[in-house]
Amino acid sequence: MADKILISAEVRTEFGKGAARRARRADQIPAVIYGHGDDPRHVVLPGHETALAVRNPNALITLDIEGDEAMVVPKDIQRDPIKPFIVHMDLLAVRKGEKIVVDVPVEVIGEPAEGFEFILDQPTVPVEADALNLPESVSIDITGRDENALPESLILPEGAELALADLESPIVSIHEPQEQPLEDEDAETEAGEEDAEGEAGETEEAAGDDSE
Repeated sequence: MADKILISAEVRTEFGKGAARRARRADQIPAVIYGHGDDPRHVVLPGHETALAVRNPNALITLDIEGDEAMVVPKDIQRDPIKPFIVHMDLLAVRKGEKIVVDVPVEVIGEPAEGFEFILDQPTVPVEADALNLPESVSIDITGRDENALPESLILPEGAELALADLESPIVSIHEPQEQPLEDEDAETEAGEEDAEGEAGETEEAAGDDSE
């Protein structure tokens, strides 16, 4: 398990666009905590510190909300489309021993067989794991492969389970690169020459009209 991330939060008492803008000007992020059937809790978080913490999108964060601690994981992070800051966050409250499903990045290990190429079809996969020990990534080894790598080839950390419904679609597609047929290249060359001849003819015609 990663080192404990502790962030001090404040109860949010002002709402609306104006309040949100004031919070962002003060380098604070409006957020809401929900889960376990409890009423949502509205808080504001320190901007820079929180942005660093959620570089791992499944980070387990302990919030000190004015003396009351709550463990949460990010559920939805809304970012400004232009400026580099977080606009709002939804946080999921978690408890020790509880399992939750999170989307985890897939890391590809190795290279396929000689003469083959690969495409990562599913950059993330849903994984069920202990809320206090969420994996930062899962891996899949394609070393020497000449066929697609399916979900069964994923390497999961101990205690984690794949929560993917479709087990037939590849995580990584592996294929031989297709060369363009020579006749297509010749056709493109001929088409280009014909276009060039047509343009030249139009230019000569226009020159003749001008001379008259």
